[in-house]
Amino acid sequence: MLLLGCIKEVSDYELVISLPNGLSGFVPVTQISDAYSKMLSKQVAQGELLEDLNSLSDMYSPGTLVRCIVTSVEKSADGRRSIKLSIDPKKVNKGLNASALASGMLLSGFVSSVEDHGYLIDIGVSGTHAFLPRQKVQNYIKAVKRGSDLKIGQNLNCVIVEVKNEGRVVRLSIDRSEVAASLATERQNWTLSNLLPGLVVKAQVQKVAPLGIKVSFLSSFTGIVDFMHMDPEKSMNYSPDQVMKACILSVHPTSKVVRLTLRQAFLHPGGSPNQLSNDRMGAVVEESTVKAFYKQFGAVFELDDGTLAFARLKHLSKTRKSFKPGAFKTGCKHKCRIIDYSLMDEMCIVSLKYQIIEAQFLQYQDIHTGDVLQGKVFALKPIGMQVKVTDGIKGLVPSIHLADVMLKQPEKKYNIGDEVRCRVLECSPAGKKLILTLKKSLVQSKLPVLSNYEDAKPGLITHGFVVCAREFGCIVKFYNDVKGLVPKNELSSEPISCPDKVFHEGQVVKVMVLKCEPQQERLLLSFRLSSKPAPENRKECTPKKKQEVKYQIGEMVDVKVLKKKDNGLEVSVLEDEGNVIALIPTVHLSDFVANCKLLWHCLQEGDVLPRVMCLSDKGEHIILSRKSAVISAVQEEQVVRSFSEIQPGMLLTGYVRNVMPFGVFVEFPFGVTGLAPKVNMSDKFVTDTKDHFVVGQTVIAKVMSIDEEKQRVLLNLKVSECSSGDSATESFALLNQCFKEMKEIRNVLTRR
Repeated sequence: MLLLGCIKEVSDYELVISLPNGLSGFVPVTQISDAYSKMLSKQVAQGELLEDLNSLSDMYSPGTLVRCIVTSVEKSADGRRSIKLSIDPKKVNKGLNASALASGMLLSGFVSSVEDHGYLIDIGVSGTHAFLPRQKVQNYIKAVKRGSDLKIGQNLNCVIVEVKNEGRVVRLSIDRSEVAASLATERQNWTLSNLLPGLVVKAQVQKVAPLGIKVSFLSSFTGIVDFMHMDPEKSMNYSPDQVMKACILSVHPTSKVVRLTLRQAFLHPGGSPNQLSNDRMGAVVEESTVKAFYKQFGAVFELDDGTLAFARLKHLSKTRKSFKPGAFKTGCKHKCRIIDYSLMDEMCIVSLKYQIIEAQFLQYQDIHTGDVLQGKVFALKPIGMQVKVTDGIKGLVPSIHLADVMLKQPEKKYNIGDEVRCRVLECSPAGKKLILTLKKSLVQSKLPVLSNYEDAKPGLITHGFVVCAREFGCIVKFYNDVKGLVPKNELSSEPISCPDKVFHEGQVVKVMVLKCEPQQERLLLSFRLSSKPAPENRKECTPKKKQEVKYQIGEMVDVKVLKKKDNGLEVSVLEDEGNVIALIPTVHLSDFVANCKLLWHCLQEGDVLPRVMCLSDKGEHIILSRKSAVISAVQEEQVVRSFSEIQPGMLLTGYVRNVMPFGVFVEFPFGVTGLAPKVNMSDKFVTDTKDHFVVGQTVIAKVMSIDEEKQRVLLNLKVSECSSGDSATESFALLNQCFKEMKEIRNVLTRR
């Protein structure tokens, strides 16, 4: 099918085309012209940029009318139809042959070669040599202001000035006045097989109907002008036998139905449709007036500024059942929101749906770096997760951003359709690129968002994530691809010989800016938050009472040891400049009971402990934990937040709260507690419960039964029952974690 379209957006690899009746299509970079495709292939083969190969944005701009042909209609993953187009003249003008060419014809062509006295133009007609003299180009170049020369691959509207040798040689003009005045006539012998969109003709009204008018043109052709393409100033004044100018919009290849427009912007070839100002996109109009209602299509409204808008049927109400046709009589007023603009219809597209009117985000331009937003899991791919924010906005969560820890099997945690809360790492509206993170430490962070080098002032403390750990230190990345270096001597207050053994890719870290050179995009950082003086403009802080600060369970903080107590370590939270006091119980220093006591003995006042998790914020002190298994369970959402979420058969990570003669009480994050009776404590026969478990020991428990009335949970701690599958791998991972902690303890003791 041949269509007249208007370029809506230009990206590196495709053109987005506005089509009639609110549709959109896409022209891939390989469907421009033969000459341009050959240059692309040459560049790929050589592996280096070609000087004379121009990007699509160098040659095309939004608002330009182009002739297109539909190459395919595909269904996307979300059920929408994707229309693929080509503007290659060999496909668009395939109905023409050399003998059919006539003086005055308006054709589309592409620059295929730059010559001394002009340009060779590819008009897609086999056996025809089309030449464009330089003198016919000058006023066009001045008007479009895109350099001093035409570019290979550039699309042009050309008028045939002269035909020689039965169409084998034609001379062209792109003079704007000649193109604008061109008119298709009977003398040019157009046929249904070669009729082209974009041709302006003289049409005569045959019949006026509620949804449009039927016209005749070029003596033997008939066509349809639908209600969206009547001239708004004259839509009620058309009458049979009336003669006027019309522009062909589309030609169907099988039915041969021709559709035309009477809108003024299309009646002078080379012109551009009216565009919507940027500030109107997404605007909510409190009172829009119904001008016309079409029960099969939708309604036309007049907006507060006098412009016309169209709402499809599905956008007139929340559901089809709630739709009331009586509410759309002429003159009725409704609240709506502008959701799009159809260049080819010169009309705003609006929605009356409440959820769209109230939506926070409507287009990529509404989203800013650092915004926290809700989305739905759309697809899981090797590179990460696709998230649907709205019908028109989709983002990507890279694999390393699916959680605070790297997920080996994300499909076990996320399902298609799941609601997720993300934070925007990067948003590029021009390229419709949206990069998101699901790392809770970043999503929940209350620290400033660092999205440009200019904001990186010395003393600023913020969150980032490690992208590289090497001998020289760590590279930390922030928002909008801002990156900085933490040199080896700033990794810790204690020497770290192998940074790659301590830090890993994707790890969320809290850093302080030491120095920044914005022009060179150089950023020097430190993990030693407490060792640097505060910025001069920072006010002196007064200690905060515990109840003034609220921490969420699962929130990760960095702390400094203040003093050692019999039951654990009293620490200060560095995020709040050391003014919030918390407690790490000795049994929560490690998953391994033996290591807990060793760590308590070797840690000293002033030591900084990174990535400690808030376990409770209810008592006198904030209680923190360093248990890796418990932290992983919370971060991977393998937890229950209330009794109502517990289901028999669940495997939950917790810690022993109390050991009684009749069994063991196990507590889980978020405060849920259960009992493992003596008979379900071990695969071995249990004589004395204290011989098998101690208070604080990390355990994996299986939920056996629930008593909802008494709010009681019975658990099983038998290893044979509590394995998730690969027990050998699990055992090796635990052993590895234990040895890793022992090695850290030995290194600390050696330095002392």
